[in-house]
Amino acid sequence: MNELTRRAFLGKTSQGLGALALASLEAKASPLTPARRGELKESDSYLSPRSAGVRGAKRVIWLTMAGGPSQLELFDPKPKLAQLHGQPMPESFTKGQQLAQLQGQKLLCFGPQFPFAKYGKHQTELSTLLPHTGAMIDDICLIRSMTTDAINHDPAHMFMNTGSQIAGRPSMGAWVTYGLGSAAKDLPGFVVLVSTGPGRSPQPIAARQWSSGFLPSKFQGVQLRSKGDPVLYLASPKGVTQEQQGADIAAISSLNAHHNSFVEDPEIATRIAQYELAYQMQMSVPGLMDLSQEKPETLESYGCQLGDGSFASNCLLARRLAERGVRFIQLYHRDWDHHSQLREELPLRAKEVDQACAALIKDLKQRGLFDDTLIVWSGEFGRTPMSQSNKGTTGRDHHNKAMSLWVAGAGVQGGLVYGATDELGYAAQENVATVHDLHATMLHLLGIDHSAFTYKFQGLDAKLTGVEGATVLKGILS
Repeated sequence: MNELTRRAFLGKTSQGLGALALASLEAKASPLTPARRGELKESDSYLSPRSAGVRGAKRVIWLTMAGGPSQLELFDPKPKLAQLHGQPMPESFTKGQQLAQLQGQKLLCFGPQFPFAKYGKHQTELSTLLPHTGAMIDDICLIRSMTTDAINHDPAHMFMNTGSQIAGRPSMGAWVTYGLGSAAKDLPGFVVLVSTGPGRSPQPIAARQWSSGFLPSKFQGVQLRSKGDPVLYLASPKGVTQEQQGADIAAISSLNAHHNSFVEDPEIATRIAQYELAYQMQMSVPGLMDLSQEKPETLESYGCQLGDGSFASNCLLARRLAERGVRFIQLYHRDWDHHSQLREELPLRAKEVDQACAALIKDLKQRGLFDDTLIVWSGEFGRTPMSQSNKGTTGRDHHNKAMSLWVAGAGVQGGLVYGATDELGYAAQENVATVHDLHATMLHLLGIDHSAFTYKFQGLDAKLTGVEGATVLKGILS
């Protein structure tokens, strides 16, 4: 007896008035209706066609500084805060406000610990810890007025990645690959790389940060390990040839396809696609990860060594993934959580990423990829202008009312500083931006209208940008 899922049963029995009603609804529906199509095609995925001559993104490289880098040492100079260093934080800033680990404690102003310098045509102030980034500031849009809803690491990562603090929602990379597909035939459309510098033991990064949530699981991110085997079980078992394995995959796919013709289960379709992709990756991934193919001067420009698993190597891999058509590439670099030892640790983290980020921009420009690649550099939240003492050294606590990030590439104004915080850097006050606004802007640059980009889940039209309302940050667009 053939078993039918509820979805398949309803789909096969929609006749009479039901079919007429469905036809009427489809005539009025947007061409992007994931509930009907199950998965979108690149030819009909652009809900907001671009005007002639307007640049747009074909792919995203998201550089995630996990732990929450301090904007007050890197991007947002505050002379007034420096003047008040060691003095009580004015209560007018903090009264009734949510604090993470400083709730109920004596709040003291903590001035910026490193000097700033002026860079680029517009003399943009940036930390002296980031000289290579400063040299590329005319290609970067610096946003100083970002805010977020979350104040602890895991919820903040969830919110930055999925638009919700609750686990189980699709990550942005999954949304984008679902909406646009991928030009990579032998690699996943959404790839994740994780690195950690030497030293302390940072918080873990959970795989749910690149989950597909309620979208078909074929759109979840695939983590490639930057040291050792990039993917576990990538090589064929001993005694099994590529031809034998290919025949096995073909037979399994045929059986799955036959079963799916009765049950119409999207997860079976995912299984078929993933078996085939895994087989293709056995041939494509070793070549992708072989950085010995790069010129010595390229390795030197990024500041990486062969097989070192560093953030710099991952930036170079990001460029190689972009060349191969991967749609969404997300890099995590850990250990930015500086409640203590800020003066000792922050320079190390900045040095680990500064040169590589600048090299990535230069490399993409030289290869003609910069104008259609959107690059985002961010943490999951900002840090407080008040000090936090821990084990005799001083750092900054988590903060969600002010953070800085930068974006560059496709459709973004280079050399622009967008937004501002108050004189002590406690809260964004000019051109205040939210995570939902950032997501809406990224989708806009990819050619997608965030308000119409939905997926039917539990009877509702779920969106990456939520129901609270989101605004495209038009002020940063070129």
